[in-house]
Amino acid sequence: MLTAYNNSLVQAQTADLEFAGMKILLVEDEFDVGSAIQRTLKQEQFIVDWVQNGDEAWYCLKQSQYTLAILDWMLPGLTGLELCKRLRSQQNAMPILLLTARDRWEDKVLGLDAGADDYLIKPFRMEELLARLRALQRRSPQFQTQQLQVGYLTLDYGDRTLTCQFPDTPCRSTRLSKKEFQLLEYFMKHPKQAMSRDQILNYLYELDAERISNVVAAQVRLLRKRLAEIDCGDLIETIPGGSYRIHPRYAI
Repeated sequence: MLTAYNNSLVQAQTADLEFAGMKILLVEDEFDVGSAIQRTLKQEQFIVDWVQNGDEAWYCLKQSQYTLAILDWMLPGLTGLELCKRLRSQQNAMPILLLTARDRWEDKVLGLDAGADDYLIKPFRMEELLARLRALQRRSPQFQTQQLQVGYLTLDYGDRTLTCQFPDTPCRSTRLSKKEFQLLEYFMKHPKQAMSRDQILNYLYELDAERISNVVAAQVRLLRKRLAEIDCGDLIETIPGGSYRIHPRYAI
């Protein structure tokens, strides 16, 4: 069986997942397994933060926002089961896939009752891991709604388009790149908030990625250029001190 322990022959089966670019927290203390999963997810264009103990995972969860979490059951520090319970106790509905070598039905019940959405027994094929992630994505509220609407703005997840329509004006749309989509999605999920440079960095990139000082300004500049194509170049407002937000006239 081709498993997570032997990833050298695994080839990406889905070249461009519909939700490529989503950010995943991977918590796995076995180096061979974790590195294999991380490689596979990056091939599928996910952004991946990989940590090897439960305490560090909890820190990451407080510092950044994730689309989905892959948690090993047995970990140094907080266990995967304890992480599930903490997340659910704080009303965090993020999809969770629990990994474990425990294959008794009683253990599956414990994992699911703790808050995991799915349960994958080691060893496993990478194809099965990716299939389960796609299934979790399909069941997530974001997938089911297909669109994010704020004020006069509509962001479509299916084709990565932004539509803007003020009253009594023609509808205007543009297709966004993956990074442009991620950035605008972040602003639209927090339409009344000013987002700092560090918050944006943590959302767009892996925690251990090189932090280039002007990367946020550059990404915002590219997004504004794209938005200017539909006369919405002022959609992202710069706040004194280096923060950004959606201009209030768009997010009524």
